Amino acid sequence: MKIKTTAGALFLDVLSQRCVLADGAMGTELYAQGIGSNRCYDELSISNPEAVRRVHQAYVQAGAEFIETNTFTANRLALAAFGLEARVRELNIAAAKLAREVAGDKAFVGGSVSPVSWTKKDAAALSHQEMSDAFAEQISALAEGGVDAIVLETFTHLDELHIAFQAARKICTLPVVCQMSLKYIGEGEFEGLQPEDVAREIDAWGADVIGVNCSDGPQGVFEAMKRMMAVTKKPLSAMPNAGLPQMVHGRLVYLATPQYFADYARRYAQLGVKLIGGCCGTTPQHIREMANFLKSQRYAHQSSSTIEVQERSPEHPQITMSPIVPVAERSPFGRLLGKKFAVSVEMEPPAGVSPAKAIEGSKILRDLGVDAINISDGARAMARMSALATAQIIKEKVGIETITHFCCRDRNILGMQMDLIGQSALGIHNLMLITGDPPKMGHYPEATAVFDVDAIGLIRFVANLNRGLDFSGRPIEGHTQFVLGCGVNPGAIDLALEVKRFQQKIEAGAEYAFSQPVYDIRLLEEFMKRIRHLPKIPFFVGVLPLYSLRNAEFLHHEVPGMQIPKEVLERMGKAASKEAQRDVGISVAREMLAASRHMDGVNGVYVFPPFRNYAAVGRLLEVIQ
Repeated sequence: MKIKTTAGALFLDVLSQRCVLADGAMGTELYAQGIGSNRCYDELSISNPEAVRRVHQAYVQAGAEFIETNTFTANRLALAAFGLEARVRELNIAAAKLAREVAGDKAFVGGSVSPVSWTKKDAAALSHQEMSDAFAEQISALAEGGVDAIVLETFTHLDELHIAFQAARKICTLPVVCQMSLKYIGEGEFEGLQPEDVAREIDAWGADVIGVNCSDGPQGVFEAMKRMMAVTKKPLSAMPNAGLPQMVHGRLVYLATPQYFADYARRYAQLGVKLIGGCCGTTPQHIREMANFLKSQRYAHQSSSTIEVQERSPEHPQITMSPIVPVAERSPFGRLLGKKFAVSVEMEPPAGVSPAKAIEGSKILRDLGVDAINISDGARAMARMSALATAQIIKEKVGIETITHFCCRDRNILGMQMDLIGQSALGIHNLMLITGDPPKMGHYPEATAVFDVDAIGLIRFVANLNRGLDFSGRPIEGHTQFVLGCGVNPGAIDLALEVKRFQQKIEAGAEYAFSQPVYDIRLLEEFMKRIRHLPKIPFFVGVLPLYSLRNAEFLHHEVPGMQIPKEVLERMGKAASKEAQRDVGISVAREMLAASRHMDGVNGVYVFPPFRNYAAVGRLLEVIQ
């Protein structure tokens, strides 16, 4: 008899509107509590429910909106190894009710079901009916226990996944998530099953959600998502391992950091993946970081569509939009955009109340002929003097043009609008609109990130302020005259996605772009080739002199999107002293600047002075004078 339920309807409805954050590993966390791997973890839902409850609670508190039951191998064939094959229904119902209790109205519950073929040495001898019966027995109990969806995960054989899917469809009306584990071998290639073939096959069955879990880590799953996205309209799910485990002091340890993992979570969301979580090795810390990163995606989609409608003045004849002031008339910096090879230098605001060093540095840069100073807004989530206050002081004391960075991390849209209108009234019109670094990077890791909107949504909002409309599309008195800048990364891991987001920023209203530091001219050439079809806006190439070999290795290995060529690392390594390494770093930056100076599409340089050594900027600028 089929179990009929409407429990999954709300889950699918929410999934159709936005991405949902799932939990991470269950076994990893139970093992961390000191429960040995020789135990039957599925049985703990009855013998030690507090241990399982603690894991569920940790994930919900971290921000998970979809938690999976502790039933990964709670099928008859796997439980037989512990003499528990007669307790399938009891264990699955208990696990489902336990997860349901913890989830409350904060999260959905997915019933976890693994392949049954894993549990038998002679798995090839299992008949279709034996596997179907085992799946049906477990799925029936999970549905009876009150789960919102059935999650078929970590399957490596499509035929077995199909048997499990058919069993689920016969047993209940719950949504079914079908997830394969694929073998990624690097460079965008997979061994064996190919992502697009898997997606087409599962789509043809009628699965509700199609995805990949486990596998070898975030990058491989990301590559699979891109290829699956091209062949199916079904919601996709991504739940990777925290990288491949390594043996450390006799224990298997997963080395993908929460920050690295969360960065990929945002990439999944930007790609359009709907259900995002983790598998082996992922912890509540990983999920908490993912929750912070994903906040920037949620409001962005909603706000973008809202602004699009409100810009259609024929549908809103009562709204009179102000005419757009030409960029050259908005600020001195706007006047020179595209007219000369301009130079902008980044400056961190003071860490304390005295602006003396910022004023001194600004005078050095002014005397070097720098066109504008970029003032960061809580870069690396460090609390410093506000960018606006620093800009106002420099404007009054030094007289050089400033560009204030404005990030989405710390303010909701109400605070953003108030600050921006105030900045306009102060006559500081140059903006660099960015999403911002997560709080975990700084001194206040427990600070709450807002991320009501991401950089693309914020650019749209500010473009409307220039038209005399507030963030909700209603008219304000007058209009702002901001010059809108955006960031871009020519060394991004997924260059196609970076180009797509750059296009969206231009379409939203970006009028110039500053790039992340580039050390390989080939990367820059490839990026410029990829954006040839886009509307042209002034492009400033980022240059950051390397300070030491250690600094270069850190950037290359630890900072996503930063690629230091092997030959540059070798040059740094051959330098005999720290002073010599600094000289090599300056030379490499000069070479990069000289090579890009006359490149088609490059209109200026964005210099990151190493350790606030503004005098060193003069050595760089010699190559363009």
